[in-house]
Amino acid sequence: MVPGPEIRVGQGDRLRIVVDNGLPEETTVHWHGLRIPNAMDGVPHLNQPPIRPGERFVYEFEVPDAGTFWYHPHTRSNVQVERGLSGALVVEEPEPIRVDRELVWVIDDWRLDRSAAISADFDNPHDMSHAGRLGNTVTVNGRVPEDIAVRAGERVRVRIVNAANARILGLEFGGHEPWVVALDGQPTAPHRPADDTVVIGPAGRADVVLDMTGARGTRAVVVDRFYPDFAYELMGFVYDDTPLRTNSPDWPMELAANPVPEPDLASAIRHEVILNGGMMGAMVMAEMGGSMGEQSAGGMMGMMEMMRGRGIWFINGKASTGHVMDPMLIFERNRSHVVEMTNATAFHHPMHLHGHSFRVVSRNGVAAPIPEWRDTVLMAPREKIEIAFVADNPGDWMFHCHVLEHQAAGMMGVVRVA
Repeated sequence: MVPGPEIRVGQGDRLRIVVDNGLPEETTVHWHGLRIPNAMDGVPHLNQPPIRPGERFVYEFEVPDAGTFWYHPHTRSNVQVERGLSGALVVEEPEPIRVDRELVWVIDDWRLDRSAAISADFDNPHDMSHAGRLGNTVTVNGRVPEDIAVRAGERVRVRIVNAANARILGLEFGGHEPWVVALDGQPTAPHRPADDTVVIGPAGRADVVLDMTGARGTRAVVVDRFYPDFAYELMGFVYDDTPLRTNSPDWPMELAANPVPEPDLASAIRHEVILNGGMMGAMVMAEMGGSMGEQSAGGMMGMMEMMRGRGIWFINGKASTGHVMDPMLIFERNRSHVVEMTNATAFHHPMHLHGHSFRVVSRNGVAAPIPEWRDTVLMAPREKIEIAFVADNPGDWMFHCHVLEHQAAGMMGVVRVA
C-alpha cells in the first residue's frame, strides 16, 4: 500500500505494532510527532538497533496526545520515504469537534521518469545542496487526485499530512475559507491563515475545517501556489445538486488542549542554533555576519572550512552524516528552555525535534501572533525563530531538517535531555 495503512486510535490508548522487515535493507519506523518513550522513537543506532532484513521489531507505547501524526522510516529516509514508506497515524479526541465528514490527505510528490517509474537519481549533488528532491507528480493518498463530491452547507475536517521529501505546500481552497484548528497534531486557536493559504512544510500537518459554500453544480479548485512559477491544480470540489443545509453550521471549532507542559519563558535556559551550508551558504553567512553576534561570526570561518569536506549542511558548525553522534545540546530535564535558531542559508528548512512539542515564540524578533505548538517548524531563508518547551522526555533525541536530502547531507544532530 502507498501510503501505508492508516492507524487510528483513541487518545490514551496503548498501541502495539509488529514490524516485519521484508526489505532487502535495514529499516526502522519513527512515529513522527508523538511524545513517546525514547526507546520507541525509531532512530537506528540511537534509540534501537536497525531492523535487519527478515527481522522483526515490536513498538509499544501509549499515545498521550490527540491529533494528526504520521510514521516513516528513519533509515536511508531520503530513499525509503521517497519510495512510499509512510502513513498517517490519527489519534482521536475523546470529544472531537462536530463536522459532517472527515478526510485524511497524505500528500506526497514523486519524481517519475517517462515510463512512470520512480527516478533512481537519489543522493545527487544538486538536490543535496539546493532545495531537496522535488517531484514532478503530486498525489493524495497515493493517487493522482480526482474531484471530491461535496454538498452546499456541509462542514468538512481535512487532516493534511505533508509526506514529501522536500516540497512545501501552499494550499488555497478555491474561494473557501480555511479555518486551521490544529498544527502538527496540537490544537491551536481556530484562525484563518494569511491570504487564506495553508502553508505546510515537509513532515508538517494541519487540521483544516472547511464550510462548503459553493453553488450547486459548480466546481472549486484546490491549488498549491507555494512555488508561484509552478502552481498547479491539486483537485476540485464538485457541488452536488442537493444542498445539505442552506447556511453553514455555527458549531464550535476549538479543540481541547493536549497535556503538553507550558514553558516558563522567564526562567527558561537559553540556547543558540545556527543553520549553515548549502549552495550560496557562504554568501548568506557573510551577509548576516554583522547581525549574528561576535561569537556566531567567529564560528563562520570554521563552518566554511568544513563545507569543503564531507558535509553540505551544518548545525552549529557540525555536519552529522554517520551513526555515532555526540549531543550538540544538553537540556536539563523538567526545565523550560528557549532555543534561538538562525537560518543562515539560502533555502527553507523544516526543523524537527523528536520526542517533544514546542511553542513558536517569535519570528525575526516579532512575537508569534497565534500561540502554536509544533514539532516541525518551517524556517525561511535568513529567518530567526525562537522556540520554547519543557524538556520532560529523557533520552537522546534527533534534531534535524526534514528536507530529507538536507538531513542526509549533514543537517542533523542529537540533543540530550538529562
